[in-house]
Amino acid sequence: MPFVVSLVLCLILVRMIRQEGWKLGLFPLLVATFAIQAVLSGLNWNIGWYPARFIQPILAALLPALSFAAFDQLRRNNVAKFSGLWLHLIPASVVAGLVAFWRAPIDLVLFATCLGYGLALLRVARQGPGALAAARISDEWTAHKALVAMAALLVLTAFIDATISLDFFLGEGQRAQTLLTVASVLWLAVAGYAATVADDARPHMGSNATEEIFAVATSGPRSLPSASSTEEDAAIIDRIDTLMREQHLYRDADLTLERLARRAGIPARQISGALNRVHGRNVSQVVNEYRVGDAKRRLIATPDPVTVIMLESGFGTKSNFNREFLRITGMTPSAYRRADGETPAASKAQTEVPASS
Repeated sequence: MPFVVSLVLCLILVRMIRQEGWKLGLFPLLVATFAIQAVLSGLNWNIGWYPARFIQPILAALLPALSFAAFDQLRRNNVAKFSGLWLHLIPASVVAGLVAFWRAPIDLVLFATCLGYGLALLRVARQGPGALAAARISDEWTAHKALVAMAALLVLTAFIDATISLDFFLGEGQRAQTLLTVASVLWLAVAGYAATVADDARPHMGSNATEEIFAVATSGPRSLPSASSTEEDAAIIDRIDTLMREQHLYRDADLTLERLARRAGIPARQISGALNRVHGRNVSQVVNEYRVGDAKRRLIATPDPVTVIMLESGFGTKSNFNREFLRITGMTPSAYRRADGETPAASKAQTEVPASS
């Protein structure tokens, strides 16, 4: 099973690197490390290759740090550089030293590392999907779920490792091998999938459409002039509405909260907060309402296929398009076209942000 998991992760890794133009980013590096750790697990527990026992603890200390650094990249305004990650290498360096000279405290260090980084990711997750400003707006909820899954897995792994160490300490570790093999394989498989999902939520570098839309950059987010909370929210909503209606930013499938904030010249948190207070919905829902408004107009005014309309309105996947269209109109796109734009009464009563033509 560890070798099967490693093979699947390697196939995923190749796809990820191809999408990034054969560049190794943090998420692909994380998946590659998961794959190597899966192979080492199989060599150690299934074949009995002794050297794996020296390498496994080092990678086990590196994985939580890489996980945090990769997800942290999704909430920052710039792409993380490997030169800025040296602090996260400290746990792995400490474990490497312990492997060479004193193995007794290794389990304690691994427990603290997994638990510490797991809690740090949970702290980021508590800020909500809006904290992942570098993820596509349409995918921020998916990326947030992957973040929560990774954080929970790290915390769970910490206590599983502690249980295994206790089993060795109190007995002969008769249940440890089975527990460790199953736990490590599940951890690597699920965590690898979470990393893949999160990486898919990032706009691919070098996207021509995205670069063209955001070619005109502002000097960066700035705070609005001092005003009452209501007036400030109204100013933010007006600015976002102007960008959506006049420049059709919602049509960019790779639109992120970070890019929207940079284009608006308003900090991402202020945009997210204002949309929540005024519309009672998150950024993703509001942007998708502009997209659906555009799609509704096209469905009635043009004979274009639904798939073409979906893509030109800014949706990246058909499932997301159908889900959001149904949420807003109470109908599927095809049914809306057949009904010539007549929506159910319940849907008409919903507050919607329409897109301009």
